[in-house]
Amino acid sequence: MSKKRKQYTKEFKAEAVRLALGGLSQAQVARDLGISPGTLTQWVRVMKDEAEDAGKPVDLEEMRRLRRRVRQLEEERDILKKATAYFAKESN
Repeated sequence: MSKKRKQYTKEFKAEAVRLALGGLSQAQVARDLGISPGTLTQWVRVMKDEAEDAGKPVDLEEMRRLRRRVRQLEEERDILKKATAYFAKESN
């Protein structure tokens, strides 16, 4: 029989990370909360990564360039669809 994994709420995880970063050792926080130290370490890493990603500025020029490229590719796709339909009709 397989063990069912315990699910933790985002609030619980955030509070555990806050405690771990607030001066107590991660091992102590994990022990107090009844979770494995590896789990807490992973939560800390994920939340730090999310915080870093949230602070990154969006490159507007890159987004504009990519949107132009998407429009161009969509136009090319539409042209090719029409050409395929035309030649399919001609061959019949």
